[in-house]
Amino acid sequence: MDRKKELIMVIGVIPARLQSIRFPNKILTPIDEKPMVMHVYDRARESEKLDDVIIAIDSNETEEALKQYKPNIKMTHPDHPSGTDRVAEVVKDMDVDIILNIQGDEPMLDPLIIDELVSCFDDELVEMATIGSRVIDNSDYLNPNSVKMMINENGFATSFSREMKDYQIGGYYHHVGIYGYRKDTLFRFTKLNQSANEKNSNLEQLRALDNGIPIKVAMTDYPHRGIDTKEDLQQIELIK
Repeated sequence: MDRKKELIMVIGVIPARLQSIRFPNKILTPIDEKPMVMHVYDRARESEKLDDVIIAIDSNETEEALKQYKPNIKMTHPDHPSGTDRVAEVVKDMDVDIILNIQGDEPMLDPLIIDELVSCFDDELVEMATIGSRVIDNSDYLNPNSVKMMINENGFATSFSREMKDYQIGGYYHHVGIYGYRKDTLFRFTKLNQSANEKNSNLEQLRALDNGIPIKVAMTDYPHRGIDTKEDLQQIELIK
């Protein structure tokens, strides 16, 4: 049976936790007089392969700040341990096949990247997917906020790290923290305990690799950057 014919819905969820540790209220920080997360939402809605986009919020303050823009929002439990768990709460009762976890601090998000990520699931064997960029600056290698990744000859991730693990600089790519899951894989992932590698690096994608969930990588040349700190916000130039 053709897997593509079985697809019911492809949905993007933007987990929008208000109190980021490194940058409190980051998602509501104004860029061109509009909250950062709304730039992400508007760009995600330009994707040709998403049937819907939802912002998963956790506070009345966020709801009030976004009300004038009339986005599709859903209030979620404030105590989720990760954005992935917040995404899972949103979709648990939805009749959806593929879910994208789109970071709320990616105001430069290119809708084409989303489409490339969704296309990974044309292969019925792909359970989970993410984005890698060939554009990696020298500063990225020493920046723990810039996650590095390596992939194998079949286009699957073999490692993720914040620090340099060896001197094979040419083998690293910049990881763009957007994920796609089949629904059953998403809930299998959220039921797993955190792995030791995940705890050591604070990278939840390592939980997937440590538990035998392969991660397909869609490669791009786009110089994609999220905003982790206030300094990132000062340096970034929003692409209109």
